[in-house]
Amino acid sequence: MGKLEEKYNLDVVFEDNHILVINKKPGQIAQGDKTGDIALNDIVKNYLREKYEKPGNVYLGLIHRLDRPTSGGLIFGKTEKATVRLSKMFQNHEINKTYWAVVDRMPAKEEDTLEHYLAKNEEKNKSFAVKAESKNAKKAVLHYKYLASINNYHLLEVKLETGRHHQIRAQLATIGCHIKGDVKYGFKRPNIDGSIHLHSRYIQLVHPVTKENLVFVFPLPPDPVWKQFE
Repeated sequence: MGKLEEKYNLDVVFEDNHILVINKKPGQIAQGDKTGDIALNDIVKNYLREKYEKPGNVYLGLIHRLDRPTSGGLIFGKTEKATVRLSKMFQNHEINKTYWAVVDRMPAKEEDTLEHYLAKNEEKNKSFAVKAESKNAKKAVLHYKYLASINNYHLLEVKLETGRHHQIRAQLATIGCHIKGDVKYGFKRPNIDGSIHLHSRYIQLVHPVTKENLVFVFPLPPDPVWKQFE
């Protein structure tokens, strides 16, 4: 990590003229919220402004989000052209993201597809599995695969087919698999740093401008439980 990255607490994995890819740390927020804490899009703008000595506004497109307690890969567009193309790629499911989740219970099947209808409760900032005909219900589909176990924890690999609010957290909790530290969705106690053990581990995409195939592997947070799964 360079001095400038250190100054802004950024783990930059890839950068060119069109896109910037970072490994988000738990606790960092992608976009401003009611807490008023400084968001990553503002931090990254300040980083780019200083790095390239730009006096005016810096363009930055936030392509997708990760929940505040979650870690891992996050992509930004540095130009409007790249941002528009990346956004379309996300909508068309052309960007492949794979998550790792540490849970407290082995699922009934080592590999499965989960389909639920989720409804978001704005007041609680939480999603619940509901009946298909329920108000505001949206279909949520993910695929998981069991990878390993240590002590009382189990590592699952998760791929999303849809992108719903708190989808992985809500769907895994619905089958009785609670993500370590995620008290909002049923884990018994929080992690000391407020994180949860959900990490965006891999991202594969075709570069929106150069058309190069890009594959990123995002290092796990420096945490004793994650360390055992490296």
